[in-house]
Amino acid sequence: MKHHLDWSSYETAGQGDAYAGIPATGGNFAKAVAVCISDKLCQRTPKGVMCPSFRATGNATHSPGGRVVVLKAALNGEFGDNAFADPRLAAAMELCVGCKGCKRECANQVDMAAIKIEYQAQSNELRGVSHRDWLVAGLPRWLRYRRTLRSLIRWRNRFLWLAQLGEFFFGIAARRQLPEPAVAGYSAPSISSAPEAGDRDVILFVDTFALHFEPEIAEAAHEVLTAAGYRVITLQALPDDQEANRALCCGRTYLSLGQVEKARHEARRLQAALRPALAAGTPIVGLEPSCILSLRDDHLKLGLGEEAVALSKQVYLFEEFIAREHDRKRFTLELKALPHRKTLVHGHCHQKAVGAMKSLRKVLRLIPEFEFEFIEASCCGMAGSFGLESEHADISMKMAELDLLPALRAAPDATILANGFSCRHQIREGVDRRPVHVALLLRDAINTKGHTC
Repeated sequence: MKHHLDWSSYETAGQGDAYAGIPATGGNFAKAVAVCISDKLCQRTPKGVMCPSFRATGNATHSPGGRVVVLKAALNGEFGDNAFADPRLAAAMELCVGCKGCKRECANQVDMAAIKIEYQAQSNELRGVSHRDWLVAGLPRWLRYRRTLRSLIRWRNRFLWLAQLGEFFFGIAARRQLPEPAVAGYSAPSISSAPEAGDRDVILFVDTFALHFEPEIAEAAHEVLTAAGYRVITLQALPDDQEANRALCCGRTYLSLGQVEKARHEARRLQAALRPALAAGTPIVGLEPSCILSLRDDHLKLGLGEEAVALSKQVYLFEEFIAREHDRKRFTLELKALPHRKTLVHGHCHQKAVGAMKSLRKVLRLIPEFEFEFIEASCCGMAGSFGLESEHADISMKMAELDLLPALRAAPDATILANGFSCRHQIREGVDRRPVHVALLLRDAINTKGHTC
């Protein structure tokens, strides 16, 4: 079996474990599947992230453990030679939203999000990439033509017949709104070579979503870091990059839809541009959880060598970096109290999966008299493009209605903080309110009467 991801870290998984039940085929990928110990913890609904699809359907097949059963059958040859094209496997994997909750909350850390990427890559190889997946995954490329794309999306969102055509041809739910690119993208001084040595340098990696859809978030992050005394360098492609006129991207849109080779291409472009920063030990800070945590996790399965490992240790979410610097007595920016209003905080699944919510809590406590509450909820249900897909729009909203949206409706006057782009989109549609990113809160809390670093 040809693997699209690097599963070598599972080489010794399950050896000597009589309960592992490692499938006959699949090599190290099969061992990654077999780490499940069938304790059915994923088929319970306590507090936590795992497992949003099981919580919404109550069907054990839509839990990580249920998917493992079907995957083992496929890898044991029970579905024939083209198991990855079998509808039984497709049905089991369909509702996995890649939340990574199982990687943190499962007793043996089953990485179903990565397993689904491999499944989708195998399926793509047999069936080909669908028109919808080709369209959605290629978003970073289409956004080179942001103004044209913005006009097309605005027309589609305003005229039902256009949305219905989109559903007919691409399977994008007509009843869901598509996020509209901003009139102007983020623009800031950038650098493509190593900065001068300095322990207050920081690379700001502006992801596709902040760059093209919500540039105010990147602007706020730049302002906060600059006010705190850091020299902020915005990353851009190297001059010898064959696509130097296109913004750098982590490849998340490709990866989440199983287009691994294209994701690997994006990762290599990014890695090349970051090589001087890696050598200098310059921290790399980003804003979008799914992008930044892909660099820490998923990129390690792309076979990109030691530089990928180095990057995974040198990249931080915006709030993680501030929390780290504050702990080291280096972030001493004076903040002021904000207008008194309770803030409800919804964490992105990937933030929760890597324990990054602790850093967010620390940073929010830096704002004087700031009252906030974390919402106990699983996945918001948008999960990238999942909630926009015609066959998944209903289950997407059902996931949101389990805990998240009721909690927001119960506090109609509260500010909402959500760092994930997809989460903010789902909340806007679900309760017609506009969540903010933590960078915007901190920008508003800067004490303009005087600050020091």
